[in-house]
Amino acid sequence: MSERGSSSTSGVDRSEGDINLTPGRARWQRESLDDRTRELLARDEAVFIRQALSTPCLNALAAAHGCALQDAQGRQLLDFHGNSVHQVGHGHPHVVAAIKQQLDELPFCPRRYTNLPAIELAERLCSLIPGGAKALFAPSGTGAIGIALKLARAATGRFKTLSLWDSFHGASLDAISIGGEAMFRRDAGPLLPGCEHAPAPNPHDCLWGCAGSCSLRCAGYIEHVLSREPDIGAVIAEPIRCTTVTIPPPGYWQRVRAACDRHGALLIFDEIPICLGRTGRMFAFEHEGVRPDILVIGKGLGGGIFPMAAVLASAELDIAPDRALGHYTHEKSPVGAAAALATLDVIRDEQLIERSERLGHAALERLRRNLGSHAMIASVRGRGLLLGIELRREAGPELADRLMYDCLARGLSFKVSDGCVLTLTPPLTITEAELDRALGIVESAIACALDGGAIAGSRA
Repeated sequence: MSERGSSSTSGVDRSEGDINLTPGRARWQRESLDDRTRELLARDEAVFIRQALSTPCLNALAAAHGCALQDAQGRQLLDFHGNSVHQVGHGHPHVVAAIKQQLDELPFCPRRYTNLPAIELAERLCSLIPGGAKALFAPSGTGAIGIALKLARAATGRFKTLSLWDSFHGASLDAISIGGEAMFRRDAGPLLPGCEHAPAPNPHDCLWGCAGSCSLRCAGYIEHVLSREPDIGAVIAEPIRCTTVTIPPPGYWQRVRAACDRHGALLIFDEIPICLGRTGRMFAFEHEGVRPDILVIGKGLGGGIFPMAAVLASAELDIAPDRALGHYTHEKSPVGAAAALATLDVIRDEQLIERSERLGHAALERLRRNLGSHAMIASVRGRGLLLGIELRREAGPELADRLMYDCLARGLSFKVSDGCVLTLTPPLTITEAELDRALGIVESAIACALDGGAIAGSRA
């Protein structure tokens, strides 16, 4: 078993998101961008190091508010991508006001000192974990993953980890060592030692052929590895694979939790992109009836404005006072904490968790009703406002690429994951009218493709 490689139909990696060098992107840019935007993109490419998932960039933005992006040409786009930071929408006024006030009062807190916003944020986050927790902050999700890995080693005395192929936990060397995507691991040289991998649970493409009568052999494989690798200190995984919206079969995490307990391994959940109400619960693990030993959250924690992440660990894991687990310059940023506290306020006051569950359920039912029987659709799935439409592999990544740029031309931005999954992640603040419009765009684009019609913004 190896990390996800290249698609056989397109020759590009099936990865975290859409690759920036496809024919569809070049065609869309030729037909959609004005000279001013082309100049901005050329200046950007001239000074930023190129990489497959970002530079060269697609377009240039001028504004972002609520659910909408505005590009440099004044076009409005519904943002169903957002890099998973926009649970409370772009530029929420309560978050902006909290940041401005904190900048005036205390913009930075050096190490060796603490501050009230950081303490209040830690208290609030830890109170959300069943049984309580203790926290460490970091300026990025990847940094928080590093803290979790070091804490697991300190707590267990074991250096090995078990994670899942096709997973993503960040782009640093330690994070790609436990991750499972070729886009990040390929040709990187020696990675962190002791990083074992297992097949990811996927009810839609089961490695063991369990479709229709799941025997949880995928979970049994985890225990098989743990029983033969007694120096594995932690199992680390996303409770739901965010980018492909892959939800493990019922009972999977309960069985893995029990296996970890039997073999003395910690369970670490990476909820960096799906925490804070995205799935219709504050944390995705709440759907599963299990509690991780360590929870890593981030992205939307800073309100989509300030980089902020956190490690929330069981209090009994506070056993390394003589070690530096994080030691980040902005570890207790008062501005980041103020942004996060304001974000939690918005989620509570605007009832965004309940809204995510309600709107997500209605959206999923609609997509299944309108798209589920289409020949090109393999699966329509979701939890809360985390929605995925998987195209059949034979349709190929080229079709997903065409659909994405067709929808972009119609005013909807989302990303393609794993080459054939249309991943839809709107702000939890989205209005019902905006959601209806966005789903209509997706349905129209797919209907157009089924009818063999010309894709908007492209040539036959």
